[in-house]
Amino acid sequence: MAAGVLSPDWVSAYLAVPRSAVLPELIWPFDMAAGRSVPVSRTESPEVWREYVDADVPVVTQWDDGKRSGASPGEVPTSSASMPSVVFRMLQDVDLHPGHKVLEIGAATLWNALLMAHRAGPGNVTTMEVDGALAAAARATAARFGNSVRVLHGDGSRGHPEGAPYDRIMATCGVRSVPFAWVEQCRPGGVIVAPWGTHYSHGDAVARLMVAPDGQSAAGRFTGPVEFMKLRSQRPAAVDHSAYVTGSVADGEESSTTLTEAEFLGERFGPEGFVLGLRVPRCLHVVADKGDGGRPVWFYGLGDGVSGGVGDGRPSDGQPSDELSDGARDASWACVLFRDGDTARVWQSGPRRLWDEVEDAFHWWEGRGRPEHTRFGLTVTAEGERVWLDDPADSWALTGP
Repeated sequence: MAAGVLSPDWVSAYLAVPRSAVLPELIWPFDMAAGRSVPVSRTESPEVWREYVDADVPVVTQWDDGKRSGASPGEVPTSSASMPSVVFRMLQDVDLHPGHKVLEIGAATLWNALLMAHRAGPGNVTTMEVDGALAAAARATAARFGNSVRVLHGDGSRGHPEGAPYDRIMATCGVRSVPFAWVEQCRPGGVIVAPWGTHYSHGDAVARLMVAPDGQSAAGRFTGPVEFMKLRSQRPAAVDHSAYVTGSVADGEESSTTLTEAEFLGERFGPEGFVLGLRVPRCLHVVADKGDGGRPVWFYGLGDGVSGGVGDGRPSDGQPSDELSDGARDASWACVLFRDGDTARVWQSGPRRLWDEVEDAFHWWEGRGRPEHTRFGLTVTAEGERVWLDDPADSWALTGP
């Protein structure tokens, strides 16, 4: 409350639906000191479990789409309870009022939906969960709270047209494009709130969109940075480095850059990566571990010659597509090696010069005063998405070269 995250009007919901009431016996909260998720059992360590549950930390509740069992963390976290501070910031963005009809995408632990139902009223909140086991657990939780929330098992990217129109649509998973079905199912003047980002990184920003009077578009600004697990139908597939770089990095065209590691990477939740994703579409970057005073950062062009690129939700087979059977010659990649006290070296290959695009985008951002997330906005229509800085009339499409 002191930070202005939990506003007084949400206190009653927070007290009526504590996070402890919806979390499972085994959780993996993020330990800020250790920098990783740690397993905590309520049965074995009830005091530690309670301490984490009441803390402002994210709590993983499922790994690898439920395929991993036991206390050890899996490869990829696939469901969680978000930090309370993030939850209530997004609830403020939703601007929910009693009687509002709400569609939520991503039930997870049901905490967010129950909080909204306390405000909107019983029967006014419908939540969709693509994972069958999570949907079943959410239904059991809903029953304990008097079935104030309707839980549906299904793909939330399609929305739920049978219940439309909605006053509010809220996603509790990150998206790489806002499904137009959500715009169609939200009434004119209604609000859509969703964590949104590009394939450039895992980071998101909360998009707060208002549906136009004619119902044919939705637009609004980003309210701040977040990082969410992705909508499963839009979750990026694995990128196989060897399918891009078939030999040595030295096979690429070499150059250099005056940008330093610190200014290029910025802070974890800084705007740099978000903006670069807006200006360099269809590009993924990976920051490698630092060693011997050097840190390589890799860039991969998506959808330009290597199969399993992104967005189909399927794991990559690591093989070039049929027309590239003799090697990923049409795949674009770049690498910049930042080294302490020295000029960074750059190598790039393929039809796109990805580092040139990225460096140009960085200077574009610098030239406009290093704007934060909140100066950018998003417009969604049936034709696609456009992003903008300050003025919706001065927008650009999110399409690749």
